Amino acid sequence: MDLKANWRLDPAVVFLNHGSFGACPVAVLEAQARFRERMEAEPVRFFVRELEPLWDRARAEVAAFLDCSPEDLAFVPNATAGVNAVLRSLSLSPGDELLVTDHAYNACRNALEHAASGAGARVAVAKVPWPVTSPAAVVRAVLAAVTERTRLALIDHVTSPTGLVLPAAELVSALSARGVDSLVDGAHAPGMLPLSVRAVGAAYYAGNFHKWVCAPKGAGFLHVRPDKQEAIRPLAISHGASSPRRDRSRFQLEFDWTGTDDPSAYLCVPEALSFMGALLPGGWPEVMRRNRELALEARALLAKALGVSLPCPEEMVGSLAALPLPDGSTEPPATPLYSDPLQDALWERHGIEVPVVPWPAPPKRLLRIAAQLYNSIGQYERLARALEAEI
Repeated sequence: MDLKANWRLDPAVVFLNHGSFGACPVAVLEAQARFRERMEAEPVRFFVRELEPLWDRARAEVAAFLDCSPEDLAFVPNATAGVNAVLRSLSLSPGDELLVTDHAYNACRNALEHAASGAGARVAVAKVPWPVTSPAAVVRAVLAAVTERTRLALIDHVTSPTGLVLPAAELVSALSARGVDSLVDGAHAPGMLPLSVRAVGAAYYAGNFHKWVCAPKGAGFLHVRPDKQEAIRPLAISHGASSPRRDRSRFQLEFDWTGTDDPSAYLCVPEALSFMGALLPGGWPEVMRRNRELALEARALLAKALGVSLPCPEEMVGSLAALPLPDGSTEPPATPLYSDPLQDALWERHGIEVPVVPWPAPPKRLLRIAAQLYNSIGQYERLARALEAEI
């Protein structure tokens, strides 16, 4: 089944990097255009009279997909914004520790460092093995880094540089038993993994819809457990801070309105959920299963072409997979959104878009592939041939 026609991806490029920014189907973009037309036809009617019930309907559908209560859910532009909102809201003291792993997303690691430095706290780093043999090895590594000063642990549900699916619920439970709250960076989890935010049980969970759900850019969420909501504020304080309303929580009043913006990406998440879930007969479970199976097949193919061992067991792979590459340059990345010379060569000479990640630090680097419904095994075979030509 060829599903590529549902996306506007450049046919001249083999796009194997869905994990970075996602790709939105044509039907969902058209739905977003309709919301924007409605907004611009009568802005006051849209923002003042229509937006709140639209918002509530979208949130209810999203909450059902995430298995959580709508009242505990806020829309944010992306997972990084959700992580920052939590960290900026915490009251830290000198000597407090914020725990993170060495597989964390750089933007969120930077947010941790910023929050810690402003309070005289420190960031402690748990060294997770790579290659890694099991989820249990991750739990051991994280718990070994916990001290009596640990206030919060930032846990990736799916790690960005290495594509590992971490045992989020087990980590949250074990940390909670030691009196440590968890902030889960679930940027890649919705649409990649069967996800129950309720079952994960974290104090805070932030995620994206623009990646594996394939919603428009600018659609993410922050889930805050009810016992933690009073302290958590949005990055922009606006009208909700002084609202006299009592029909909804202060958490919702503040996060729902942070200033005039384009809410169409949020409102289109239900459209993305419905559209993507209808592309295969088995719905979302089949979408997730198909993408994971393709990622595993491609990982094995590329590992053989590169002559490397698989760095983690299959149970720790979702729709992303990373493999080690020969060392590259010792120079640090030129921009925050890195571009390795090999990545440029694959794009310029072979028409392949795939990330080459400087991890854990130059000259070490990884090849990270993604698998979405528009991809096929032949594309990874083409990548294998290109790598043999370039390395």
